[in-house]
Amino acid sequence: MPNSSNIVSFVPVVLCGGSGTRLWPLSRNGYPKQFLVLQGNDSLFQLAVQRLADLGGQGMQADPALIVTNDAHRFLATEQLREIHGDDKTQLLLEPQGRNTAPAITLAAMAALARGADPVMVVSPADQIVTNRPAFTKALRNAIERAATGVLVVLGVTPTHPETGYGYIQREPGNSGELSAKVRQFTEKPDLQTAQKYVEAGNYLWNAGLFVVKASVWLKAIKKFAPDVHEAVQQAWDNKTIDHQFIRPQSDAFLASPSISADYAVIEKCPGSEFDIDVVELDAGWSDLGAWDAVWQVGQKDGRGNVTHGDAITIETNNCLVHANHRLVGTVGVDDLVVIETADAVLVGRRDQAQRVKEIVQTLSTNSRSEPELHRKVHRPWGWYDSIDEGSNFKVKRIMVKPGASISLQKHHHRAEHWIVVRGKGQVTCDDKVLDLGPNQSTYIPLGSVHRLANPGLEPLEIVEVQSGNYLGEDDIVRFEDNYGRANS
Repeated sequence: MPNSSNIVSFVPVVLCGGSGTRLWPLSRNGYPKQFLVLQGNDSLFQLAVQRLADLGGQGMQADPALIVTNDAHRFLATEQLREIHGDDKTQLLLEPQGRNTAPAITLAAMAALARGADPVMVVSPADQIVTNRPAFTKALRNAIERAATGVLVVLGVTPTHPETGYGYIQREPGNSGELSAKVRQFTEKPDLQTAQKYVEAGNYLWNAGLFVVKASVWLKAIKKFAPDVHEAVQQAWDNKTIDHQFIRPQSDAFLASPSISADYAVIEKCPGSEFDIDVVELDAGWSDLGAWDAVWQVGQKDGRGNVTHGDAITIETNNCLVHANHRLVGTVGVDDLVVIETADAVLVGRRDQAQRVKEIVQTLSTNSRSEPELHRKVHRPWGWYDSIDEGSNFKVKRIMVKPGASISLQKHHHRAEHWIVVRGKGQVTCDDKVLDLGPNQSTYIPLGSVHRLANPGLEPLEIVEVQSGNYLGEDDIVRFEDNYGRANS
């Protein structure tokens, strides 16, 4: 480990993209799986940020983290960072559209070097679970120490069974006690018979998607192996815009990059090349939670092997995952099922078929249904709204505005609104009038009126909104002023 006079600086890089379609209906495009709380009190994204922050100390210094996420998820990410760090100013690199992990890591490397140093990047997806934090910390510190010498390091998970859903890393024979081993080759997802052979061989590890590499080394490698990615991201970075903690690469240039994973673009091409690549073994209760069966595997089970969340009652039920979010869910006399309940959708399926949930999402998308995109409850930078009922020419919403926040100054062409305060205090702007409302007080917003709802208080403001009109879509909003950069140009 480095001594106190030779501190190794590293920057946590959290890749917070993806939609998590195999965890539908809990995961949606507008609220993907990395922001879900599946264990304890923190989301997968929050857990990833905290794990990487823990790597500091013992001769290693954590620089401020870099978060790579979709522009549409920027407020979800900043709110969850605020929950764990208070008034957080972590830099977010905002992709206009996901282009897979190779462009994302390249963007992070350019941002890291722009700070004036060449730190080791510790790159982690935001949607993984680790049950043994001390073992994770030890393995990652070993990887940082090795990467500081210019070696590209991948983390290989100790396999527990012949898994066909992961790629495998074959390591060269090494001396016991060494922190890492040379990588011989990478193998993509094998069939079951091949996976069984890999596990029995003892020198194959699962590819965890965790990379540790100096920023300059990554840029040299991506420029050699995937120059089209490097060129597109470089142009996007050179023409970026910065808005407080949000860094936006130029959209057209970034979208010109091929959509390709870091493994395909760089990692798998390194063995035998000029770029040394090592693997550090990770035995820390790791899971990428790729499907509901994986959530069951890492969950806390009762005496019958069931993992339950929320208001669930299980009778003569064995080895099931039951996730209740809005109402009571009961099961009787069933085995090996996944039951996921949300406000607008219910999933029931066999655990061994959990990977096929994405087929439901594909069918819904083909039929232009909204369920793959948003929950009934939709989060916004100022709070959230929950569409609790609707019918011909009306819609009812429950709306929460955070203390000190406000919706945009806006108007609608096709609907009028009634607002009833049920909690907190609200300040209503309607055309040239400003009105203060408390619980049980209400107001009417005529069609076409310019209006805004603000919360000047110290507690959340909740209202019930009743919309009426011939069109009630969310795109019937003209924003004149907005605190979150969403005003119509």
